[in-house]
Amino acid sequence: MKLTAPLVLPPLSALYRIITKTRLSMYRRGTFRTTKLNRPVISIGNITTGGTGKTPLVEYVARLLSESGRRVCVLTRGYGRTRPDERVLVSDGQSVYSSAGEAGDEAFLLAKNLKGLAAVISDANRSSAGEDAIKHLGTDCFVLDDGFQHLRLARDLDIVVIDATNPWGGKRLLPEGRLREPLEGLNRANCIVITRTDQIDDIRTVQDELQLFAPCPMFTSRMKTIDLVALSGAPTNLLGPIGAFCGVGNPHSFFTHLRREGYAPVFERALRDHQTYTQDHIDSISAGAAKRGAVSLITTAKDAVKIKSLHLSLPTYALEVQISIDNDTQFRDLILSSIGTFTDSTNQAAGLAAGK
Repeated sequence: MKLTAPLVLPPLSALYRIITKTRLSMYRRGTFRTTKLNRPVISIGNITTGGTGKTPLVEYVARLLSESGRRVCVLTRGYGRTRPDERVLVSDGQSVYSSAGEAGDEAFLLAKNLKGLAAVISDANRSSAGEDAIKHLGTDCFVLDDGFQHLRLARDLDIVVIDATNPWGGKRLLPEGRLREPLEGLNRANCIVITRTDQIDDIRTVQDELQLFAPCPMFTSRMKTIDLVALSGAPTNLLGPIGAFCGVGNPHSFFTHLRREGYAPVFERALRDHQTYTQDHIDSISAGAAKRGAVSLITTAKDAVKIKSLHLSLPTYALEVQISIDNDTQFRDLILSSIGTFTDSTNQAAGLAAGK
């Protein structure tokens, strides 16, 4: 198997390229229909698999729109949830109604962080979910999570997130590499946000290559630590030495961030992205960390929401981060200008004028 896998992957990637390009062409020709919600939609997605720092940007944009007076709803597929074919109202903007398992870890984290600011719905059919949000929640603006390849739903602004530490996914399509589509697809982007720029030495090379594919506004950013939260039973103050673990798309960036913040873990454990934790996982991590001399553990906020019901033999902490965007004022202006001056009253007037 180890010998044949490298031989099989390139043909599979070539087939994937054909399917991807054919699908895009069929949307462009109108063979596949695109649904337009009668409300502004801002899409935030990526061109590679794995963690790019997209979720903090979704939260940032939803928060900005809410603070500008919009009734916001985040539409997400809710990856990794227990019943992916069902629609889940994760939050109506005021209360959180589901667990991380029911909603998906990222959807639940967004609902928790945006409580009082934005609704969150997990549904593969995001156009139908959007129509329901308009009808039942009074939503007047949407943030489409992981939407760059979700061509079924029209958007007013297409933002693509690029991870500076691994921008091109090996420049090979799935399954040989991490690209979801050819890099030429970046020409659909209206805006690029490069994340984790503080973790590389030469951001200019990345920017120059991006400009060849996406001649659009480009912003650089980094992740900023905002809090270290003690989970159940842990002392308020962090005990050291520490061990670190995570189940995210780019675990190396998490461990690098910890070291840059001065935590210097003596033990690191990376699990698969969207890991569903069991007690055996936690016991194994705790034992491995303790063997290396760690007396406490740090994980990501996304992982933390999935382990709270498990027994933690070592004091465990969640590192909470926010995205910090360079030239923030210009980025905020771009977001707000993209949604125009839509109001519910102008929408109703348009409907009356059309005889609806």
